[in-house]
Amino acid sequence: MKKFINAVVYGHDDANEILVDNGLIKGIGKNLGPADEIIDLEGKLVTAPYVDPHLHLDYVYTLSEMGRDGAGSGTLFEAIEMWPKFKENLTVDSVKKLAIKGIYDEVSKGVQHIRTHVDVTDPKFTGLKAMLELKEELKDKVEIQIVAFPQQGMYTYKGGRDLVEEALKMGADVVGGIPHYEPAREFGEQSVKDIVELALKYEKLIDVHCDETDDTHSRFVELLNALVLMEGYGEKTTASHTCSFGSADNSYAYRMIDLFKKSKINFVSCPTENAYLQGRQDTYPKRRGLTRVKEFMENNINVAFAQDSINDPWYPMGNGNMMNVLDNGIHLAQIMSPEEIEKDLDLISYNGARCLNIQDRYGLDVGKDANFIVLNGDSPFDVIRNRAEVLASIRKGEYLFKQKPVDYDVKLDLGVKY
Repeated sequence: MKKFINAVVYGHDDANEILVDNGLIKGIGKNLGPADEIIDLEGKLVTAPYVDPHLHLDYVYTLSEMGRDGAGSGTLFEAIEMWPKFKENLTVDSVKKLAIKGIYDEVSKGVQHIRTHVDVTDPKFTGLKAMLELKEELKDKVEIQIVAFPQQGMYTYKGGRDLVEEALKMGADVVGGIPHYEPAREFGEQSVKDIVELALKYEKLIDVHCDETDDTHSRFVELLNALVLMEGYGEKTTASHTCSFGSADNSYAYRMIDLFKKSKINFVSCPTENAYLQGRQDTYPKRRGLTRVKEFMENNINVAFAQDSINDPWYPMGNGNMMNVLDNGIHLAQIMSPEEIEKDLDLISYNGARCLNIQDRYGLDVGKDANFIVLNGDSPFDVIRNRAEVLASIRKGEYLFKQKPVDYDVKLDLGVKY
């Protein structure tokens, strides 16, 4: 039995202790009684672990591997066209070697749940095999969900749909797609229908790269939402990116928001990546690639933030720090009122868990796994304003890591006092 004391517990305003027994949360409150081990958290904020609901682990650090050949102009479609040539030389071991670096980046910064899209437009399924191995090997450290993602589309060549289906048979957890990259609108629509059909057939979740473009006529999210609304499958469906929805006219957007509320579909926005990729054909005003995050939150439509890429052809930066993603996102979406700040951490935790459909076993509640992180601050406002580092990550009651706050050898003294 362990007791974590002197904590500020996110979502439990009256609690300052967490009791853990056999890897489970036994109690959250005050004066919870004796324990074999007492751990003093010194007034720091405790939250549920970070969730990254959209990452490409088979791509991480490939930009550095490409060198100058991978720099490109920074546009989405150029990166997609560049990728096939590079992936010809990938092996299971080479994918795992780079993916491990990306996983370490994320887990060392408080992430315990990752949904990774894996390119399955490869008859050898190199990336998928690598990720299935890592998922099993690292299951005690991090939970990984795998999306069968056809990076080149289902219908840009023959047999694309069959590759996605085979990936599901091999063990992928989620059906993915990229309808805006299909060679014709009709093919994009067909791919969305196929995605829903395959998800229902194999009882899988859905996560679609949807309308990741500035084209206001790209409205595949409308079809996706209609299909999952009809099937009652919205809570198991995520529409990722939906950049064009941020450019849609208001009358259309508000009509769709009502339909999103009915279906209970989830959304993922990638603030850093899409701010970099989108608006490339704009002079000014320049679009920043964000979907309607603020409106989703105001209408209780689930939306989460994600890293998306770490040093790959799509995005040269990224280090797995979800606090950095959150900081960018709340600025771009203008969600920093006092009331909003109190809930902004949900964008990189609870909301992502709903996208992964793990909300029934995720979070700071009695009876759930004792998975949580300790942040260097004493309130949501404090940790967000200071982009606080994660001081500790605890999984099933045991430390994944623990570190001390940054200290100075020589502390700054301005020489004046007021």
